[in-house]
Amino acid sequence: MTTGAVTTGAVTTGTVTTGLSLLDLRLVFVTGKGGVGKTTVAAGLAQLAAEQGRRVLVCEVDAKGDVTALFEAPPTDFTPREIAPGVWSMSMDTEASLREYLKLHLRIPVVGRIGPLAKAFDFVATAAPGVREILTVGKFCWEVRESHYDLVVVDAPASGHIVGQLAAPQAINDLVKVGLIRSQTDWMLDILSDPRQTGLVAVCTPEEMPVNETLELAERVRAETTVRLSAIVVNRVLPELFGQREEEIFEQLRRPGNEATLSERAGGDVAPVLEAARLAVTLRRTRSAHLQRLQAGLPDGLPVLLLPYLFARSFGARTTRQVARALGEELGL
Repeated sequence: MTTGAVTTGAVTTGTVTTGLSLLDLRLVFVTGKGGVGKTTVAAGLAQLAAEQGRRVLVCEVDAKGDVTALFEAPPTDFTPREIAPGVWSMSMDTEASLREYLKLHLRIPVVGRIGPLAKAFDFVATAAPGVREILTVGKFCWEVRESHYDLVVVDAPASGHIVGQLAAPQAINDLVKVGLIRSQTDWMLDILSDPRQTGLVAVCTPEEMPVNETLELAERVRAETTVRLSAIVVNRVLPELFGQREEEIFEQLRRPGNEATLSERAGGDVAPVLEAARLAVTLRRTRSAHLQRLQAGLPDGLPVLLLPYLFARSFGARTTRQVARALGEELGL
């Protein structure tokens, strides 16, 4: 991991807006635009919590196996399995979740595949928005309610889909006023709406589109859900390698006569080195501008955690530990 001075202006870091540490929450959803590193951040957060003595469940919604790969463990299924000391992992499965729901909440014994019932569920889920999401969110809330783990970290859908998932219990409540289904969504909402238990972490990179999507997400979460946005994680922040004086020197060296003389004395062409220095400065300044715009558009007091760019060819357990360490530094641990 390459580090360096990261000058970003005033940034609120370390605690969520309720005054609690991010690791004091019981349920944390991690989302972000595709490609910004939300799965890496979710794995790093789980690793950090485990290192702090928590028993952690990290849940993968899309079941691609990316989370377990970051711990260099085989893919998991709906049944949680320990993949690292203190870290358990599971992958969501709609049919398995429905089976568990029927058994635990409706006391209906289900043997083998649920077949026709699953088809009926698909029909109902298509007709009634929010039903399918209830099985996913409900599973995470149930793990919190039963206190099987100290912290449940969810590698959630991308930011374009997370709002619908988090808003599902309230949507069902608006449709169903009494009965068993209403009582089920009531306790889910109690957990989701409690900022001492549940939070959402949005991951972005200091680039135009991810910043735009993060600012839009922050507004939608506030307006459409009962879940508190607890922190923003800005991933891949470049270090400030050169100061103003170094930049001036590079520009002087780039002049034709100076560059030729330097190349001759160095015994090789220095133009690529000088161009790389200019590119580093340009990228740093451009990304700093996007970061400042992000900070300006977020609610006052919302923590912004900065993670340095990891110059790595592959990602595994070592990378996860590096991300955990960087998150710990930002959280003051």
